[in-house]
Amino acid sequence: MPEQSSITGLGIILGTTRRDQLVDWYRAALEPLGARWQEHMLVIGDSAIIGFDERDDLADKAAEPGRHLINITVRDIRETERHLNTLGVTWVRPVEDVGGGWFFSTVLDPVGNYLQFLQGPGTP
Repeated sequence: MPEQSSITGLGIILGTTRRDQLVDWYRAALEPLGARWQEHMLVIGDSAIIGFDERDDLADKAAEPGRHLINITVRDIRETERHLNTLGVTWVRPVEDVGGGWFFSTVLDPVGNYLQFLQGPGTP
């Protein structure tokens, strides 16, 4: 491994037939937690982005929602849970203490993708 990583960030692009609806949902879910909208994407933390692509070659819903899991690490999973509940999200996996100081949860976005929220021991 090189002394200094050449990798400087991570991004995911969500393809959808309903871009505006998906953008609105992700902004409502993540901006109150600290994400920020920049041009055409959500910036998550210091070096990760979620982009959105309107496509007509996709089904309206994800066929296999567990195939790609979007993971967001948060400082306070219970605060995140309260916020997401105000949006009426569908919980696939409610917040769960899985041991070792880790908490996991999974919600369903409007097009059927899984979005996981995690809190780990020593999460900054």
